[in-house]
Amino acid sequence: MLPSRLCIMRKLPSVLTRTLTSGTTGSPVLLDMFEGHSPIHVNNVRNKLRDIVGASANWSDHVQAMQERKALHTLLAKHQEDLPPRRMKDSYLEVILPLGSQPEIREKYLNVHNSVRFGRILEDLDSLGVLICYTHTKQEMQPKSPLSIVTALVDKINLCKKIIYPDCDIKFTGNVSWVGKTSMEVTMHMLQLHDGDYSPVLDATFVMVARDPENKRPAFVNPLIPESPEEEEIFKQGELNKLRRIEFSTASLLKMAPTAEERNIVHDIFLHTLDTKTVSFRSRKLPPNSVWMEDAKLKGLQICHPQERNIFNRIFGGFLMRKAFELGWATACSYGGSRPFIVSVDDIMFQKPVEIGSLLLLSAQVSYTEKNYIQIRVHSEVYDANTREHHTTNIFHFTFISENEVPRVVPNTYGESMLYLDGKRHFDAVMKEI
Repeated sequence: MLPSRLCIMRKLPSVLTRTLTSGTTGSPVLLDMFEGHSPIHVNNVRNKLRDIVGASANWSDHVQAMQERKALHTLLAKHQEDLPPRRMKDSYLEVILPLGSQPEIREKYLNVHNSVRFGRILEDLDSLGVLICYTHTKQEMQPKSPLSIVTALVDKINLCKKIIYPDCDIKFTGNVSWVGKTSMEVTMHMLQLHDGDYSPVLDATFVMVARDPENKRPAFVNPLIPESPEEEEIFKQGELNKLRRIEFSTASLLKMAPTAEERNIVHDIFLHTLDTKTVSFRSRKLPPNSVWMEDAKLKGLQICHPQERNIFNRIFGGFLMRKAFELGWATACSYGGSRPFIVSVDDIMFQKPVEIGSLLLLSAQVSYTEKNYIQIRVHSEVYDANTREHHTTNIFHFTFISENEVPRVVPNTYGESMLYLDGKRHFDAVMKEI
């Protein structure tokens, strides 16, 4: 049954193909990328990554495997110009998740609502993004890559379907769409089979960085050469994405004061929460159909076991995203009182790797609401039991839509007001995209 479906996949109509590959930027990918590629089974992605890096599948052998990687330092390029340029099609990959044709793998992806667990999709996207980058940087004469490629940032994931069906085959496609000196942007798409055709489900943009064999210092990657006006437009969009991220970071509320418009928003909230009976700056009253921000949060704890390690024996980034998403979903569900649906994921920065054995503390907070939409911020940190220190590892931003209109979340302190404005900024950016 699977071969026949793969045959259908290769014969996608050109109009649909252009739609699939337009992504959130509206820039088409060349159609000939789809030709001559055999899809990889999703279960083989991480196996391929282990082979490329030379990582051991057994935790007991990981120390020796990492020691052997040190010898690969000599294979690193001294300058980017020493590396051969690559084309977008050189890194193009297709991965099949055969939920329809192989029911035995379905349960891993099934949630209680009889649809696909989005957290599992995040794991698959993370692994695929890394494999695409290794495909871009592969050296034909070297069986093992000297590069340690890790996820630096999830720029955005926008969904165009509320439901991902658990009994229909899924296809992931992707390629490197922009390259800097030591970083690469990967554009990925997810499609699901319905009535013989694959229809778009989501578009994703990840940023990966290359480091030396011991994951200590940056390493150069192959330059990317656009081959057509369409690819030049895609590459240009990658540059614009980088500039947008820099601008967003520069204007962070942790660095700069709110704008005049934002200050007015905060003051308006303050005025609407004053107790008119006391007319005091300290006396606050919750407006109707509202929830104090302090009462709109959930927390979780994970012990980081070896089972969740990546090929470099740190905790797998996809696992962190899955756990953060599921806590965020639970927060949105309890807040809205009905089943929430993920609309977008954006601006996930991987600030610090999570070591095996760490205590991972997750805190999910409703940061902004508007009509049916709930903006969730999840803060991830590790706790060192020996030093009793906490270190932030990730900040996650999720946008959900609820079945019903939700109460308005209301900040009570200045710090909460900054969280509220930050949530509004992320929500407004998502609404512009979709």
